[in-house]
Amino acid sequence: MNISNEEKLMYEVMKAIYASGIPVSFKGSMVLKAYLLESGYSKDTRHTVDIDANWHSDTPPTMEQINESFQKALDQGGINLDVISYRRYGDNRSAGFELRDRSSKELLFTMDVDVNRPMVKTKIYEVSGLCFRGVIPSQMIADKVAVISGDKVFRRIKDLVDLYYLSHVCNFNRDEILSTLKSNNKALDIFDGFLNRTNDLKHSYEKFRFVGEVNKPTFEEVYMAVKTFIADVLPK
Repeated sequence: MNISNEEKLMYEVMKAIYASGIPVSFKGSMVLKAYLLESGYSKDTRHTVDIDANWHSDTPPTMEQINESFQKALDQGGINLDVISYRRYGDNRSAGFELRDRSSKELLFTMDVDVNRPMVKTKIYEVSGLCFRGVIPSQMIADKVAVISGDKVFRRIKDLVDLYYLSHVCNFNRDEILSTLKSNNKALDIFDGFLNRTNDLKHSYEKFRFVGEVNKPTFEEVYMAVKTFIADVLPK
């Protein structure tokens, strides 16, 4: 599996934050890619340009505290990037940070941070010697199945694609997924769009761009793999 230079740098940032002891764990595409690598998946996957994280602390941090903590972690890790906050966190809204090259000021990628949301289970991942704490696979699967069970699926094709990747490396445990959703105060929708509006779904998929020289599987291949993978939670 190919890891882009940008993704390598993002893993270095994640390692620096983990090593600093900041109360942060990671989620999203970077963790998925680490899990796929760990599981022996060799094909190239879609690239990403952001880091997703959770911050958990006893008291709500200020944006300034989060920004300063991240900047200190990167400086200690010898990473010459500037961390700049651009979106304050709130109800159902993550904090947003830009990471820019210190010399050129070029925006390299962004980081979205959810603050003090329900706790989730995590584990340690390693990519090319870079360790970090990320959500466990069942949490990733539960989050993505919840998305495609409703009409968000048309706006979140990446979750459909990620379930396609996951279907190649792990089994789907219905009880574990439902338990994970319950502990996160989430529930599945009725999968109406996924099951009954496949033409609209195909249209959304075909508009979805894969960055770089990454092979884009056909919609039919992705759809059938995901439908088979999650069959145990689909309406009978």
